[in-house]
Amino acid sequence: MPSIDIIFYALIGGIIPAVIWLVFWLHEDYQHPEPRWIILRTFILGMCAVVIVLPIQKGVSMLIPGMTFYPVLLWVIAEEILKLGAAYIGGLHSVEDNEPIDPLIYMITAALGFVALENALFIFGPLLGDNVPKTVITGNLRFIGASLLHVVSSAVIGFAMAISFYKSRGKKISDTILALIVAIIFHTVFNMAILEWGDYGVVLSFTLVWIAVVVLLLGFEKAKTIAR
Repeated sequence: MPSIDIIFYALIGGIIPAVIWLVFWLHEDYQHPEPRWIILRTFILGMCAVVIVLPIQKGVSMLIPGMTFYPVLLWVIAEEILKLGAAYIGGLHSVEDNEPIDPLIYMITAALGFVALENALFIFGPLLGDNVPKTVITGNLRFIGASLLHVVSSAVIGFAMAISFYKSRGKKISDTILALIVAIIFHTVFNMAILEWGDYGVVLSFTLVWIAVVVLLLGFEKAKTIAR
């Protein structure tokens, strides 16, 4: 049975990088920041989404063994829908969701909560084997790659909500569904590139994610200019 120390270090190793990213993205909303308790609630709900998605992914693996396209796609669908659900329950349905940039903040916060627990679970394995170097490498790679992947895929949905913030309810729903599909495609391509193309796929995926981060920063600036 794992010791309390191992669980503690895994949680710290997963949560701290996610919090660093969260502070960075929250700075984009420095003019009208969201209440901290709602941010915390959304972050925790993002972590809870991991607890729900794990048995779903395990069930998919039992039905469709192997890391092929269809199980990976189903895994991604579950992750993106549950992150969206965490953001909705956490902040999107609240009265504090009152300006176009807010959906971006809540979607990214939920994604980083998801990242925090997911990273902790990835770090947990090497720690059980007392493989400290592997733990550090795993943490760093996920800090750079997987964390940003979840942020970008969720931000795609948040940006669609920002663009349609002052539009009709029907338009908001259709734009959100379309953005969810785009996020699923982006996330799936990232995963499949790494699985199928080896080192080349890793380089390509990380490059695309960092390009997407730059686009996301521009998206924040665009969201700040959207008027009623």
